[in-house]
Amino acid sequence: MMMIEPSERIEQRCNARAMGDVGRDNRGMKPDELVAYAYGDTVIKGARIKAPGAAIRSGRTWYHLSYDCVTEHDGLDVKSFSFKLGAAIPTSEWSKHYLVAP
Repeated sequence: MMMIEPSERIEQRCNARAMGDVGRDNRGMKPDELVAYAYGDTVIKGARIKAPGAAIRSGRTWYHLSYDCVTEHDGLDVKSFSFKLGAAIPTSEWSKHYLVAP
């Protein structure tokens, strides 16, 4: 993990946290993919990343997602994390937003 760029490390760590939290907080969901920049650019400032236009896949469905994540220890640990899960994304939008079928 320490071999990759700090911004990439922060995004990967926070994406993993998002997938875990969404799966735990939403019965029946088993996230297996996340695109942080699907509907908008991520914003990274220091150890914080905001992904207001993310998308997360569970099974054969993609959902809108936004998250705010603050890391510490060079992006290896998550200090704070919050997210909002949105509606399902129509398959007609998938290819335009880098979302692939399972």
